[in-house]
Amino acid sequence: MKYFLTSSPSVSMDGAINPANGFLDNLKLSLADPVRALFVTTYPDDAAFSDHCSQCMREAFEQAGLWFESYTLLDRRTAAQVAELVAESNFIILGGGHVPSQNAFLHELHLKRLLKRFKGVVLGISAGSMNAAHVVYAQPEEPGEAADKEFKRFLPGLGITDVSILPHYYMCKNLKVDGLKVYEEIAMPDSVTSGSRFYVFPDGTYLVGDNGNETIYGEFYLIENGVMRKVANDGQRVGLPFV
Repeated sequence: MKYFLTSSPSVSMDGAINPANGFLDNLKLSLADPVRALFVTTYPDDAAFSDHCSQCMREAFEQAGLWFESYTLLDRRTAAQVAELVAESNFIILGGGHVPSQNAFLHELHLKRLLKRFKGVVLGISAGSMNAAHVVYAQPEEPGEAADKEFKRFLPGLGITDVSILPHYYMCKNLKVDGLKVYEEIAMPDSVTSGSRFYVFPDGTYLVGDNGNETIYGEFYLIENGVMRKVANDGQRVGLPFV
């Protein structure tokens, strides 16, 4: 299995595919022909949201010259067929949205077990990239979550990577949740108490994993021991692990 974990593959939320850092070319080279895609939603019971996100992603890829023999949405309506759908696919897209909501659905699907036999390409988008980790950092993002002492900030994930990604750096750098700055007053202190590393990606940055090797393409920052530092600029690539 090869995987691409992105902040966002698009220029805007529902826009064209972002070619930054060679993303589109690298993805196309990695996909088998014909492409049989499976889009995994974040909100399985919200049919309108799921249909919209799935269709926007398909249209963006087709406009970029990537065509599909099949393209299936995995939500509540198709969840009973998950094993068959995964077996028939060679390109699985993990959509974006609320991390804990998607995490619960992924476990309900037993997707971690099913992916052990998957030989295609996995694409993570935002929450999908975050849930790809062995241990998922569910950074508080909705009102009430930062203040709630019962909110679980660390969850079991799909186990695809050890890298914990925080997406949308430039969109989120000045955001607050429950009056707390999401990086300085939430993620940085959490890196100390948990002993974790968080990889902060702007849109256009992505991680590629293949046969045990992982490389980050583009600008990114590292949060560790309560400190945030810049590691790479746009156009650069960094192999993992690094000091």
